[in-house]
Amino acid sequence: MSLKAINTSLIGAKIIEPDIFKDERGFFSETYTKNKFEESGIKVNFSQDNQSLSIKPGVLRGLHYQLAPYSQTKLLRAVTGVIYDVIVDIRKGSPTYTKWEEFILSEYNHRQLLVPKGFAHGFVTLTPDVNVAYKVDGYYAPEADRGIAYDDPQLNIKWPMAKKDLILSDKDKHHPFLKDAEINFKYSENKI
Repeated sequence: MSLKAINTSLIGAKIIEPDIFKDERGFFSETYTKNKFEESGIKVNFSQDNQSLSIKPGVLRGLHYQLAPYSQTKLLRAVTGVIYDVIVDIRKGSPTYTKWEEFILSEYNHRQLLVPKGFAHGFVTLTPDVNVAYKVDGYYAPEADRGIAYDDPQLNIKWPMAKKDLILSDKDKHHPFLKDAEINFKYSENKI
């Protein structure tokens, strides 16, 4: 068994495609195997697993990040349902600084997304009852918790549904635009 680690257009971010073994009963997959990730060049010491449930389509969570030195690398997947996932490179000096990319992660494609430190991350649910599971390599630090407005005109993210159909937490409704956000990431070619 192996996995495929596919580079995205944003330096350091990867789509992970684990092997899926299907038969008449369903399927089996190793969603995370440390040595296989390391063989693919992904050396992250994950320390915490998180899970969210979003009951309705249109739930938007993001765009979130934690300031350094509390920043987190994330590995996430949709266990049930479908999400439109977005990452934004906020590492000053990066060749892809302020660029964003979107991905469909679902229970059907079994894809995972590796989000390196220095990226803002968010997703919107496209189906009801979406469970998203993710591993992080650092603990939650409320004092470092930050976000960027999902509708920042500078980023111009193309969300797949109208603003009126989105469901956000009070916190996510009040994130600043990128130009006003507190960001302390610097790009390094030597880190994922």
